[in-house]
Amino acid sequence: MKQFHFKYGEGGVDLALPETGRLQVLTGHAEEPIRDVAAAVYAALDAPVGQAPLRSWLAPGDKVTLIVSDMSRFWMRQDLVIPHLVRYITGECGVQEKNLAILVANGTHIGGSEAELRTLVTDGVYEQIQVVNHDCLAPDLVNIGTTSRGTRVEVHPLAVGRKVVALGACAHHVMAGFGGGRKSILPGVASLHTIQQNHLLSLDPLAPRSNPAIGNAVLAGNPLHEDMCEAAAMVEQLYTVNLVMNADMRLARIYAGHWMDAWLAGCRAADEMYRVPIAEKADVIVASCGGYPKDMSLYQGTKTIDNVESGLKPGGTLVLVAECREGGGPAEYFDWCKPLREGRLDPALRENFTIPGYIFYLNCEQARRYNIIMLTGVDPALVAPMGIRAFRDPAALLAQLDLEGKLVYIIPNGSTVIPRVQEEGEKA
Repeated sequence: MKQFHFKYGEGGVDLALPETGRLQVLTGHAEEPIRDVAAAVYAALDAPVGQAPLRSWLAPGDKVTLIVSDMSRFWMRQDLVIPHLVRYITGECGVQEKNLAILVANGTHIGGSEAELRTLVTDGVYEQIQVVNHDCLAPDLVNIGTTSRGTRVEVHPLAVGRKVVALGACAHHVMAGFGGGRKSILPGVASLHTIQQNHLLSLDPLAPRSNPAIGNAVLAGNPLHEDMCEAAAMVEQLYTVNLVMNADMRLARIYAGHWMDAWLAGCRAADEMYRVPIAEKADVIVASCGGYPKDMSLYQGTKTIDNVESGLKPGGTLVLVAECREGGGPAEYFDWCKPLREGRLDPALRENFTIPGYIFYLNCEQARRYNIIMLTGVDPALVAPMGIRAFRDPAALLAQLDLEGKLVYIIPNGSTVIPRVQEEGEKA
């Protein structure tokens, strides 16, 4: 037997796997974290991608909105960056503190408490700068146009008539290809109606399934991504700061500048760090999400399935180590079990599309493709209708595995690993 350690919530769990199988550990490419964050922030803003330095783009009389991500994205540790970014905007660019507002891109999530906002932006910044929660149901959202696919773009008023600096992280995303960048606008500070119209593009218009044009790292021809880009382009003065985390989830690179060009540079960097070449797909994958907050709920934790399934054979076994202390996450996640049991999940989602509903839908699709077993705090009875088996006892879970002669990939942090079969003649 060989012991492997996996992060689980804010702690960890050890799993002893028999060496009768071919065990191979997959990790992202090593890259040193940024040691001097302040210097890195200033360097990125002074030498941006496809845009003037921020000190030239902003002027002392400008009204500025800094868009930041909510607590579900706290893994990007924007709290390490925001104080330096605020100091640059007010000190180097001369923007008055009263003319700077921080807008939290909650998307459809409920806005955080004061304590959470202080955690996001730090106490010092919270005391200094106005911090506002975006509410996708607010009555004062502003219509700024309609995309070519018919999405009516309604956004928070603080994203209109002001210069906007959007702070986000570049990471693989099963619907939009990559997160960050234009997602700070849609879904970040958009209305529920706008988000629903856009995210409905995740479903195949011709068949009861996910749209085959979307997927991790898929940008070309991805209707969801392209619709988001059209929406972001409607924000007349938009600048982005894009963070890239290394395989240990520590800040490794910062790309600032043009909302598209700088973001794409960050996406390429994330892809280089997270893509792991493999000779063949595995029979079994055992993966952790990387602990809290990545495994705070099924809604967040199953993103690891999105990442690692490219390394698993159809019908293979995926063992997901995810505490999920918040259960499904959004309260409605498990509500979709009712239409699932009634055999009408697809039409029900198309009629009343929600993001948690789609994640539930996607997880059910994945459970049909693979044998998914979870080590989790979630009640096994809740995930059973989805086709997922859940265990709270590691020994009981391990008893379900037959690794004899099988290729097994061990992925300690599935949040930063994208397995990819290496083509013949391709360089690793």
